[in-house]
Amino acid sequence: MSSFISLFLEKYPEVWMRFMEHMNLTTMAVFLAVLIGVPLGIAITKNKQASKLVIGIANLLQSIPCIALLAFAVPFLGIGEKPAIMMVIVYALLPIIKNTFTGISGIDQRTLEAADGIGLSQWQKLFKVELPLAMPYIMAGIRISTVAAVGNMTIAAFAGAGGLGWFINMGLIGLNLNMVLLGAIPASLLALLIDYMLAEAEVMLVPEGLKPNEEIAAIGERGHRFQKVVVSLLCCFLVLLPLGVQGYNYYKDATQKKIVIGTSNFTEVFILGYMYEDMIEHYTDLKVERRFNLNGADFCYSALKNDNIDTFVEYTGTALMNFCKLPMSSDSDKVYNQVYDTLLSKDNVVTSKPLGFNNTYVLSVRPEFAQQHNLKKMSDLLAISDTLSLGCTAEFMQREDALPGLEKRFGTKFKDVKALDATIRYQAVANGEVDVVDAFSTDALLKKLNLQGLPDDVHFFPPFYAVSFTRGEVLEKNPELKDVFHKLEGQISDEDMRGLNYAVDVEGRDAHEVAHEFLVRKGLLPK
Repeated sequence: MSSFISLFLEKYPEVWMRFMEHMNLTTMAVFLAVLIGVPLGIAITKNKQASKLVIGIANLLQSIPCIALLAFAVPFLGIGEKPAIMMVIVYALLPIIKNTFTGISGIDQRTLEAADGIGLSQWQKLFKVELPLAMPYIMAGIRISTVAAVGNMTIAAFAGAGGLGWFINMGLIGLNLNMVLLGAIPASLLALLIDYMLAEAEVMLVPEGLKPNEEIAAIGERGHRFQKVVVSLLCCFLVLLPLGVQGYNYYKDATQKKIVIGTSNFTEVFILGYMYEDMIEHYTDLKVERRFNLNGADFCYSALKNDNIDTFVEYTGTALMNFCKLPMSSDSDKVYNQVYDTLLSKDNVVTSKPLGFNNTYVLSVRPEFAQQHNLKKMSDLLAISDTLSLGCTAEFMQREDALPGLEKRFGTKFKDVKALDATIRYQAVANGEVDVVDAFSTDALLKKLNLQGLPDDVHFFPPFYAVSFTRGEVLEKNPELKDVFHKLEGQISDEDMRGLNYAVDVEGRDAHEVAHEFLVRKGLLPK
């Protein structure tokens, strides 16, 4: 507990920033979902066939996994807040539509006939009779949607939208439970806070005739007025604040000269992204906007081509096969030249010179396991692969330079293959739940968990030198960026990168701080 409190106090400003981001995104999404869901729920009460269709579609959409829905949205809406808000709107619609439909459909027919009998129009009947009577159901649906929306919005971090999901992802990367809690606890508190506000709003909105007499008496006229004021202020805060923040962001984007840096979703590229940010802001008049924690290399490249980001760091081996769609090669110079020429001619994307280190794949095991099976190099492991269980990322299972290539070239067949999250696989091999994992040579968790990487004596894995990929038109408009990128080329060794990763993932230091200290130590930035 003390370590969590210390971490919270250290990162309190960032926690507050992420909390506000999360609240803005959530309330904006729920507000829009209410604007769509309530009128739709009212409309389908007039047509039973339409109600089945609409509720069926809402059910179907909610069955789609959050991350998949987010991935579907990005090609159309870009990265950032828009796809995240859209995803949560889709998930929030079902309870709102269903509860609105149920609440209005369940009103006693005699009450509606009485309303017709006194001459109320359809609109008067809706606002004076149906909606007030259905309000407990409608508010229940909104409250359910809101609480779920707070949790679903943690996925927004994978689209570069920020929020409390940032801490959760960072905690998973470094197997740091305290960092996970740093995102999870504020998210839970936010859900409780918003639910409480909506509960108070429900008390105000539900007609007094539907409340128990003792509740009316307990509140009293003065208390009821006070309650209305408080709830109104809180609701205005929840609705107007996100709108104001969004408006300010659009204004800032339109008036500020900036460059957008993207990264994938692991520590190493976060560190490199911060290095580029500090270098760009020091040597140019450009302001950097971060779009960190995007969901993988392909996601980043798609964002680059769609003008959602301006630059990001990836690896030559990944670019060769994923971006260029070319066969793998172990010749580092050949790989770089192929990547540079192909991306420039195909997408007008400029590849920088390598930053220095080679973060290639390395199959890793526990030291005692290596000793037990006399595993000293990769060929030794391949010889007994049919007796071993492999834990690896989904990407490793699909890439031609990974498991499919090993199976094709060496006839490799593992006894069991489990698709695991990038960081969970390390814990799985350390606990003996799998025998072998895919890893990267500069990963800090190899050292933290005392895992042994097996040298690639068969020369299978291609070179994975870190480079930056930048849109050509961005460099044409801002030629000073070329000099900035050039300053980092060849500056980071394998050992440097392992040390930087270790400082963040194991020692728990801030990635931006670690990146800045390295640049100062290298003389690339002043002290």
